[in-house]
Amino acid sequence: MADRPEHRPPLRATPQQLKELRTLTVAVIHPDDADGKQLTQQLQRIGCKVQAFWPPAQSVGKDVDVVFVAVRPDILNLNMDWAHAEDAPTVIAVVNYENPTIVEVVLGLQAKAVLPSPVRSFGLLSTLVLARESHKVARTLARRLKKVEAKLLGVRHIADAKAILMKTHQVSETEAYDLIRDQAMTKRTTTEEVAMAIVEAHELLSLAVSPKPRPGG
Repeated sequence: MADRPEHRPPLRATPQQLKELRTLTVAVIHPDDADGKQLTQQLQRIGCKVQAFWPPAQSVGKDVDVVFVAVRPDILNLNMDWAHAEDAPTVIAVVNYENPTIVEVVLGLQAKAVLPSPVRSFGLLSTLVLARESHKVARTLARRLKKVEAKLLGVRHIADAKAILMKTHQVSETEAYDLIRDQAMTKRTTTEEVAMAIVEAHELLSLAVSPKPRPGG
């Protein structure tokens, strides 16, 4: 009886998260010690484009996707506003000990993961992938929140503008909205922008005509 062919599980495509790693530009802000060299070498083996430097700079390149930063007393008083920018890279903190100050700095950097020292090859890949995904989710949620806030503000402006038009032109709410919409179509803009212009103009006019206090009054 002939041997049956060995059963093998079907090959699966490499996940997109892993494919992306070879396109990443990674900054390693770490002293040139054993940890720094290990981290740089492992990232290069993964396929990342790595830039290593120390001491920390006040900014990182706009093309940098991920930053590994050694959180040590050397950086406690440094200004690293780049970590708070809207297009900030994914930050992964490298720590060699824990105390309240270090934890505070890690939180201040808005790190998406923490890599303990001494750095090992095991776990680095998972840390990098999970941090990237967490960063993407946080950025997506922030953008959605910004859009929702802008929409709510626009709704508020439209309501205020309608109230102004109803009072100044003696029209109904529907007619007031029609006036705003017609202006938006004529000027090829949004009803929210027209409404904001009406509100701002009304506020300026109110300031201009408001009575000035009399001296000694």
